[in-house]
Amino acid sequence: MSPNEIINRVKARIELFMLSGNTLPKWVIFLADIMLIYWAFSFSYFLVEQVGFTSISLSSFLMYSFLFCFISVPFVVLMRLHTGLLRYSNMQDMLRIFASVLMISVSFLFVVDIILSQFINTPSLKHLAVLLVVNFFITSSALVLLRAIAKATYHFILKNYCNRKNSKHVLIYGSGKDAVLVKQALENNIDKDFIVEGFVDAGGARINSFMEQRKVYHISQLASLSDKIKIDELMIVNENLEEKDKKKVIEQSLQLGISVSMVPPIERWLPGKMDKEQIRKLKIEDLLQREPIKIDQSIIEKDLKGKRILITGAAGSIGSEIVRQVLDYKPSLLILCDQSESPLHEIQLEVEEEYADVTTEIVISDVRNYERMHTLFDTFRPEMIYHAAAYKHVPLMERNPIEAVCVNVQGTKNVADLAVKFNAEKFVMISTDKAVNPTNVMGATKRLAEIYIQSLGGEKGRTRFITTRFGNVLGSNGSVIPRFYKQIKKGGPITVTHPDITRYFMTISEAVQLVLQAGTMGTGGEIYVFDMGDAVRITDLAKKMIQLAGLEEGKDIDIVYTGLRPGEKLFEEILASSELSLPTYHNKINIARVRNYNFSDVDRAINDLVRLNILQSKELVVKKMKEIMPEFKSQNSPFELYDRSNIPSGVAPRLKQDAVLH
Repeated sequence: MSPNEIINRVKARIELFMLSGNTLPKWVIFLADIMLIYWAFSFSYFLVEQVGFTSISLSSFLMYSFLFCFISVPFVVLMRLHTGLLRYSNMQDMLRIFASVLMISVSFLFVVDIILSQFINTPSLKHLAVLLVVNFFITSSALVLLRAIAKATYHFILKNYCNRKNSKHVLIYGSGKDAVLVKQALENNIDKDFIVEGFVDAGGARINSFMEQRKVYHISQLASLSDKIKIDELMIVNENLEEKDKKKVIEQSLQLGISVSMVPPIERWLPGKMDKEQIRKLKIEDLLQREPIKIDQSIIEKDLKGKRILITGAAGSIGSEIVRQVLDYKPSLLILCDQSESPLHEIQLEVEEEYADVTTEIVISDVRNYERMHTLFDTFRPEMIYHAAAYKHVPLMERNPIEAVCVNVQGTKNVADLAVKFNAEKFVMISTDKAVNPTNVMGATKRLAEIYIQSLGGEKGRTRFITTRFGNVLGSNGSVIPRFYKQIKKGGPITVTHPDITRYFMTISEAVQLVLQAGTMGTGGEIYVFDMGDAVRITDLAKKMIQLAGLEEGKDIDIVYTGLRPGEKLFEEILASSELSLPTYHNKINIARVRNYNFSDVDRAINDLVRLNILQSKELVVKKMKEIMPEFKSQNSPFELYDRSNIPSGVAPRLKQDAVLH
């Protein structure tokens, strides 16, 4: 066998040992510790004796050195010095070493000065004290050095000589204690999936210093670092990082082809350790999320605590998040109402597991069924209602206006009428920006629902009616982001309706926080509009999601433009401008300035629409909605025909277009 073959075989054996998770037997570490303790005591003994210019007695040396080792054995076992893995030694292991050597030294001093001195001549107490002090530092240093060398050697061989094809070279964003703990957790991962190359931060005193033998780089060095060292992944630690700095490093990483992952807060590590399954890939929601919204929780708690609360559409994206957030305020009873069985069952299991101390009722019911909803109200007498039940998909409702009217208009009317009948305190409706100057059936039905509850709130009664209006929520069921994820997973193409189409986005959590806050503000009849930030081009959204997937547009996956869908707007309106809205005490919530309507006119118009809906003629229903609301102008839809037709007057009450209040 040639020397090269021998070297390769030895290297293969070392690599197999390093990557298989094998460790040295505990008895080997135990013997190594005892041998080091013996050597350190011997060296200390000779050092002290030579410095004191005294002759060394071989018999005394052997007696004291073996006695010290004998006393060491139970303390090494008791303190479990030999059970820790040398490659994962930490500060806690160092402290155990110091404590062990101290206890061994005290025990040795007791045995020699108190017991042996009764039978033989022993050194003076001062002489023994000097010996043990010197030995303490030498022995402790030797045991610590053994672990430090073992740890450094392990990671050096692992990084430079082991073939880890599937391992990722990682940078950790952050330089605080959490970042250090993440580094340790990654290196301690049993599968050896990660090689930590260093830390990266936006600034501070730690830049260019070393933590845990890894350098802290400035984010401006990321590009040059990526060329010098192949970086596969950037891991962001959930510390108190500036949002702008975080976004900057994320954008730069994606441009450099570095994937980005989020590490959960330390308190959520299971069980006390981070599992690699807890590390999640960066989502588009993380890129679009703005500064955290601040809400006055004390006011919301005062409004919700101890109340009987009904949430319709409780199994939907918005409804289920309302459930989660409302539960934090400890209502006396929470009624979850939805007509969809399986999703309602899922939210039921979640609630029972995480909020076992709150009384809940799970009710399968359709808001279109007045009698069933009447039974619900009569049984539970809700004091507050969050009405999130609705059909929301624009193209689907454009093809099914009969169902859109049934749920969004008639269903809302049913719940609102019952709220008045059973003297509910407050009714909060979830609306949409598509209700502003509607161009599609879905938006028109939501606007009619807004008008109905706004006018109903003007009647004498206890119930206060409040509308909240906002745009798209990130990640909701059937929205653009989950669809893009599926298309990317299939290899594309990603379909976008128009190159210039834009939408306003908000996370579900943000939207619901503002819904709860707006619900505390209303005195009745208001339409609250949320500040959605800047509009986002859907094309830019698709490109960012391609980058997040580690792919290249045009090379790995294409974006295809399919044309606007029926009823779809190019740009959404949210009535957030100062000319069309009034500010509130919360900077993210405004009040839309719209005209109030006479309830008797609205009630008559809605009843006519509901009766006409029974005929199952979508053309007649859409004509009726356009007659009631002249501002409803269809776009990219067959119903555009009825905008230009001569609709006979007097068929139903005609409601004037929204106007600014004075």
